[in-house]
Amino acid sequence: MSLEARLQPAAAATLQRWHQFVSARDLSCLSELLHEQAVFRSPMAHKPYPGASVVNLILNTVLKVFEDFTYHRELASADGLNVVLEFSARVGDRELKGIDMIRFDEQGRIVEFEVMVRPLSGLQVLGGRWRSALPRFWQPTSTEASAPVQLAGPSAEARVRLLAGTCS
Repeated sequence: MSLEARLQPAAAATLQRWHQFVSARDLSCLSELLHEQAVFRSPMAHKPYPGASVVNLILNTVLKVFEDFTYHRELASADGLNVVLEFSARVGDRELKGIDMIRFDEQGRIVEFEVMVRPLSGLQVLGGRWRSALPRFWQPTSTEASAPVQLAGPSAEARVRLLAGTCS
């Protein structure tokens, strides 16, 4: 039984488009797949990042940071609305493995995208590259110098750039 047969048809169609986008290393049409209230859960942050425009920005940035990104295994939930994608990638000289846990709504739109990455050294390099790629979106969560950082929402200008593309 193929993964597409276990996923609900709309979710399977979205997953197929996701794989096409990742293969082409072009997520310019990603907004079409995202629910407007989609949430991204980062392996580097305690709180989720809500909103399709923020999820779009994060996933577009991370794909650019990863090198040699490859999916290996796919596992679907019994309800056909969740999938776990195992991947490997490289960031600089660090090899890493991880999973993307994606939850779809009944229309096949992505409502939640959660990422887990190992080893810690790979996650640390990924976090550093991500912060470098999105410097104006990172703000300290407290006045302590060692406090974790939190990704702020994109500026109006960034939202317009993300949503301006036309995709089919």
